[in-house]
Amino acid sequence: MMLLLMLFGVGVLLECALHVPGFLWRGRRILAGAALMLTAFASGALLILHFNLWSFLIFLISLYRIFNCLRVVEGRMNERYLHHATLRTTITLTVLQVLAALLWMAWDGWSETGHMVWALIAAGQLAAALIVLVSTARRMNHTAWPKKFPALPASDLPTLTVAIPARNETEDLETCLRSLIANDYPKLEILVLDDCSQNRRTPEIIRSFAHDGVRFLAGEEPKQTWLPKNQAYAHLLRESSGEYVLFCGVDARFAPGSLRQLIAVMLHKKKDMLSLLPWRAAGAERRFAIVQAMRYMWELAPPRRLFGRPSVLSTCWVAKKEALARIGGFEAVVRAIVPEAHFARVLIKDDAYSFMRANQKLGIESIKSAKEQHDTAVRMRYPQLHRRPENVLLLGQAYGFFMLLPFVLMSGGFFVSVGIAAHSMAAVAAILFTAAYLRVVAATRTGSPWFGLVALPVGLLYDLTLLHISMWKYEFSEVDWKGRNVCIPAMHVIPHLPKPD
Repeated sequence: MMLLLMLFGVGVLLECALHVPGFLWRGRRILAGAALMLTAFASGALLILHFNLWSFLIFLISLYRIFNCLRVVEGRMNERYLHHATLRTTITLTVLQVLAALLWMAWDGWSETGHMVWALIAAGQLAAALIVLVSTARRMNHTAWPKKFPALPASDLPTLTVAIPARNETEDLETCLRSLIANDYPKLEILVLDDCSQNRRTPEIIRSFAHDGVRFLAGEEPKQTWLPKNQAYAHLLRESSGEYVLFCGVDARFAPGSLRQLIAVMLHKKKDMLSLLPWRAAGAERRFAIVQAMRYMWELAPPRRLFGRPSVLSTCWVAKKEALARIGGFEAVVRAIVPEAHFARVLIKDDAYSFMRANQKLGIESIKSAKEQHDTAVRMRYPQLHRRPENVLLLGQAYGFFMLLPFVLMSGGFFVSVGIAAHSMAAVAAILFTAAYLRVVAATRTGSPWFGLVALPVGLLYDLTLLHISMWKYEFSEVDWKGRNVCIPAMHVIPHLPKPD
């Protein structure tokens, strides 16, 4: 045991030493390789010799430390950013591993390691379930589309531009445009940018709507410093003439009166930006609906506003053009995977942003294929956690301890003695988590009630799988978005928006 602790210590020292500027940093690949091997051997041996929950947790944290060392060896990021990012991960994971070891020692030295411990664990799970259920209920009320709002005459409606970035599109773009030109909004401009499509069909579709007032924009080859989609957004914003600009994907569908309602509610609520969760269309593909259900659960269940991270979706969002210019425009988020999230965080400080759910009456719908759902999840999940492996670990632990373990205790309590109190509280926690999930599933039409009853544990595991796939692809492979890799230069954080002029 002492030898393993020494090997752990040497591995930690080597991992910390490789972040020292100068000679040691220049030899970081050798140091990282040595730290990687020592960590793998020590944690693996500990797990084999002392197999229990705590040794498994230490081994799990070691896997993320090994992953961090591989980031150093691979060296795909800007050197300065690489040094900063991997050092932060090293410190966080080392602290977590030391904390796990201390808890292990406390566990072994505590006389009450029976039913009381399980009762305390189940009580924590029950408290978390109550928080999630209450938060979900509140969020459902706050994000619901209002039943009543003042109808505005045409003369009081501001000018509106619908801006659509298109790349390698087919009939989805055509269907989207047909729904827009059928809209009754009186002051409407429709811009579609062909973002250097590799097929001929995309520009042909756009030009075929010229007689209906759709304006074609030719995209430019992406600059090295820009994420292509954000460059397309910036181009569309510059060319727009509307006081408000609505950005949407080609999977969006609009009823004739939907834009009137959208702007009327936005003006009634006095918001500069509004992001919309579209109504799930009747013909939407049901396969892999579990992906969207978990994504919407992530947006609708936690009290995100308390952490300054408001919900946002890129499918359909509208903003006042002047407000975007005031906070820096897309030049402030040239490499952000979710640029609209940055605008939402700034505007919500002045209560100028809202996230809402469309209903059937509004008539703004979305149709995504199973592949698009999967690809979107892979593209979004790791950036949502700020591209930090330590955040992936912490989220995985939270999923496992608070949301998956209650189901294990609820079912396993019939076969293993954990105490009546723990068994009962775990069962109630599992029911409450499922109730919150069912509320999201019903509100977003991502499955039937029977689907919701059995899908939460599966959905959690699948979401964790997608998250780790996303992390691996961003760090060591490619993340494809319509024929382009968004990993590089996307692996960069913009800490602050530029100050307005």
